[in-house]
Amino acid sequence: MEEQLVKLLAEKNLIISTAESCTGGLIAGTIVNVAGASSVFNEGFITYSNEAKEKRLGVGHDTLEKYGAVSGETVREMAEGLAKVTGADVTIVSSGIAGPDGGTIEKPVGLVYLCCFVKGKTYVRKNIFAGDRQQVREQAVKEAIELAIDSINK
Repeated sequence: MEEQLVKLLAEKNLIISTAESCTGGLIAGTIVNVAGASSVFNEGFITYSNEAKEKRLGVGHDTLEKYGAVSGETVREMAEGLAKVTGADVTIVSSGIAGPDGGTIEKPVGLVYLCCFVKGKTYVRKNIFAGDRQQVREQAVKEAIELAIDSINK
């Protein structure tokens, strides 16, 4: 799937950047595993803390206070902020609760929000993945790559 993404980006002459929280760089790592990714991948950030989301991506403090780091509102601001900071045509971001701790009734372990920004439009996906911490993170990466491909093709 990542090969398909890199090929699609190259065909459309698009540059991609990533900002990751719960996936901790796995999305970027998956993309750069593909030969030729250097022609389409600009840069990636691991913005694990709320402070990093605010400082690096311009996520509003009020957004984090009102909705939390794991929310559609936050990933939307992350994706749009990343595009501004990097100048990328496409951005992919993640924020979630990989576990095994940290979940609540409202936001259970396995909840991951993903967002893809493509030339001015944002697409958010809410997911609830099953499995241990690593499995949640790996599923989030696959879903993020799928989201990017789907969003670019819209």
